[in-house]
Amino acid sequence: MRLFTDWKFLVLACLTLGLAPFFPEPHIWGKLKWLAGGAVGMQPMDWFDVLLHGLPWMLLIRYFLVKVIMNFRTEKK
Repeated sequence: MRLFTDWKFLVLACLTLGLAPFFPEPHIWGKLKWLAGGAVGMQPMDWFDVLLHGLPWMLLIRYFLVKVIMNFRTEKK
């Protein structure tokens, strides 16, 4: 569980799993464009890809939101 709160690990996961394969464009970027276009023709494997490649990004965003909220709470005291 400490890995999910280590920002260095989360950044590394985003840059590797979160963006792989890199060419011709990052995989998650192509899936997000597909979702924005209505997700027409997406199969269960495509949804799993979105989850797999998006999880590191979601964890990194969660990490920074928790840090901002905790910082905001400590400043108010």
